[in-house]
Amino acid sequence: MNQRTLVFGGARSGKSAQAERLAAAGGKPVVYIATAAVGDDEMAARIALHRQQRSAHYADWETVEEQLALGDAIAHHSTPDNVLLVDCLTVWLSNLLFSEQRDYPEIGRIEAPARFVAERERFLDVLSQAKGEVVLVSNEVGMGIVPQGAVSRWFVDEAGRLNQAVAAICDRVQFVAAGLPLELKGHKGHKA
Repeated sequence: MNQRTLVFGGARSGKSAQAERLAAAGGKPVVYIATAAVGDDEMAARIALHRQQRSAHYADWETVEEQLALGDAIAHHSTPDNVLLVDCLTVWLSNLLFSEQRDYPEIGRIEAPARFVAERERFLDVLSQAKGEVVLVSNEVGMGIVPQGAVSRWFVDEAGRLNQAVAAICDRVQFVAAGLPLELKGHKGHKA
C-alpha cells in the first residue's frame, strides 16, 4: 500500500510523536528522513534531543539526513516494504527559501530562489508517485497574527501553500493539537 499521510499542527503540539506512532504501527521498517541542519547551538540541542528520543523508542529505524533534495531522498528510499517518515516539511521549506543566504527586504515582494521552485516541484511529483507508505510532518504557522515583515509573511504564505499541496496529494491528513490527532481526511473513526 502506498498511503501518504500528512500530520501537521503547531509548535510542540505532539505532531512528531503522532507521526512516529503512525509510522511504527504497520510493523514495517522505517526510514526517518530528517530535514534539520545544525545552524546554531539551540538547533544542535533540538536535533540531539530528537535523536535521543528516537533511539530510545525506535532504535532500529534508519535515519537519513537531507536538508534540500527531499524529492530525491524519497525517490531513493521509498519501497513497498518500508515506511518513510519525513520530519519536517516546514524546516525543509525554510532550508530551501534561505538556501542562497542572501539578504531579503522587509518591505516589498520577495522572489523565491530558483532551487526552491525546482525542489518543491520535484518533491510534490515524487510524493504523488511514492512506492511505499510516507508519513510527513509539517507545522501550521498561519493560524496566528499576520507577520509584519515581508520575509516572515513570505515564509507563512509558502508554508500554507506547501501544506495545501501536500494535503491534496495525501490519502490521510491529521491535525494535532495538545497531543490529540483530529482526522481531516481519510480513516474517519479509526484511531491510530
